[in-house]
Amino acid sequence: MKNDDVNLRKVARTIRAMDTSDGAGVRLKRSVGSPALPMLDPFLMLDSISSDKADDYIAGFPEHPHRGFETVTYMVEGAMRHNDSIGSEGVLRSGGVQWMTAGSGIIHSETPEQEDGLLQGFQLWINLPAKDKMQRPRYQNLEAHEVAEVSPAAGVDIRLVAGSAFGKTGPVSGISTEPVFMDVKLAPNAEVTLPVPEGHAALVYMFIGDGEVAGRSLPTHHLAVLKDGNAVLLKGGSEGGRLLLIAAAPIDEPIARHGPFVMNTREELMQAFEDFQRGRFVREKAVGQG
Repeated sequence: MKNDDVNLRKVARTIRAMDTSDGAGVRLKRSVGSPALPMLDPFLMLDSISSDKADDYIAGFPEHPHRGFETVTYMVEGAMRHNDSIGSEGVLRSGGVQWMTAGSGIIHSETPEQEDGLLQGFQLWINLPAKDKMQRPRYQNLEAHEVAEVSPAAGVDIRLVAGSAFGKTGPVSGISTEPVFMDVKLAPNAEVTLPVPEGHAALVYMFIGDGEVAGRSLPTHHLAVLKDGNAVLLKGGSEGGRLLLIAAAPIDEPIARHGPFVMNTREELMQAFEDFQRGRFVREKAVGQG
């Protein structure tokens, strides 16, 4: 990208992640999906887990259903076991990613594969357009070594789950919202300008240390919503910072949402509850099992 072609994004707003709990009492911080930011089309929820106290996470997320959207689990440190109704099973370890397309309906559980130590990671919910909501469920498990890595400058280390930068492309593709998902580690005062597709909704979540996004300070466990443009300037704070840069194409469709189901109309939402209660969710071998 030539300098003349760069249209740097600015920060529309920042919010502090809210302390809450989910699953069987897992303590976490919620930014997207909180009262301060109910959603950012197509993002429905962003949760951050970070604790070295087993009581904060050991109960995990027992079996529960989903329909109509995708869940992305990114593990920074620790291990979680996944089981689901389409036959997928695997352990998500440090640096790994699980990208699950719930589609027409899936039932899964996520339980810690450890009894002590640090568990740190994220879960992101991304909506699906109406045409894709009833597709067959799909589960992709990506090990840490499958995630693309690039260090474009001194003090800048990037892991690309989805999207492209500096000649590298993340392994997740074929998703209708054309997502970008990058884990960016910045040394003190290190700077980098990263590409973000124009028109995509985009956010930055600082989870270790602090830094600047488009010249605006962003402390730990704060999220910045970005204005439009085709790139964003990031800078590490005085002690460095680590953040997620996430972007995707807005869907701009009506949403009927309750708990684990996200549809377009109230009638579809009621149908989702009925189908789950009657045992109609898919139970077969996974499509694209990793």
